[in-house]
Amino acid sequence: MARRDAQLGAGLLWASPWIAGFCLFLVAPIAVSAWYSLTDYPLLKPPVYVGLENYRALLNDDRFWLVVRNTALYGAAVIPLGTLLSLALAAALATPGLRGSRLFTALVYVPTLVPMMAGAMIWLWLFNARFGLINVALERVGVAGPNWLEHGAFAIPALVITALWSVGQMVVVYITAINEVPASLYEAARLDGMGAIRRFLHVTLPMISPAVLFSTVTLTIASFQVFVMPYVLFRNERGQRAAGDVYNLYLYDNAFVYQKFGAASAMAWMQLVVVLTLTGLMLLASKRLVHYRGGTP
Repeated sequence: MARRDAQLGAGLLWASPWIAGFCLFLVAPIAVSAWYSLTDYPLLKPPVYVGLENYRALLNDDRFWLVVRNTALYGAAVIPLGTLLSLALAAALATPGLRGSRLFTALVYVPTLVPMMAGAMIWLWLFNARFGLINVALERVGVAGPNWLEHGAFAIPALVITALWSVGQMVVVYITAINEVPASLYEAARLDGMGAIRRFLHVTLPMISPAVLFSTVTLTIASFQVFVMPYVLFRNERGQRAAGDVYNLYLYDNAFVYQKFGAASAMAWMQLVVVLTLTGLMLLASKRLVHYRGGTP
């Protein structure tokens, strides 16, 4: 017993720098944020406790519900479309004997290496209503291009397009997972007379379902945390354009424009609760939909 206690003490001593860092840089900020969400904190003055007033004010704020709606629409489009697109690309690029597959895989992955700000500036030019390459191409085929960044009906679709441009990381994950599927399963499926689509649906997809779950969870979290792209696309010298207003932009405004750190902290906690709830639901659904090798989750 004494030896076990000594080993435990030695282990805690060696791990103490990481434990201290975890408490100092993660636990402490989380606790402070929870406290600030219950206060009126204008940064330059001490925080004043107001209870749940920040949450009540947000629930009665029209702009809050606007950004919730826009973010929900963005996530509802990006999550399924991003998953389907990346799966389709991965299935095509993982086809045995495909010439140039490594080159095409690299081309698909390259957009993920572009710094977010640089990519946003490229899309800002592409979506320009008068001189953008997208509208110029549409004019060449006789279609009048819309005002992507200022028209409410096209702002969120434009943001979705920018997200689908960078699915390369998920594609690489899926290709790796597909390549690990045992060849014997495909051979058995061929003997049963399955075509390519049925083999993908009944063999490939169940075998790579853990990778699909991982990518879907990370994509869901990223969809609720989108900030850089809408910040560049929808802000100008006059401030925020409502067409592309999303959750994190309003959170940023509360914290650093209006200096309402209490309201910003409340928004952060509401966002955390929603993300944790959705992640929990996906993990719960995964018990029926995700198949692990060996039959155990």
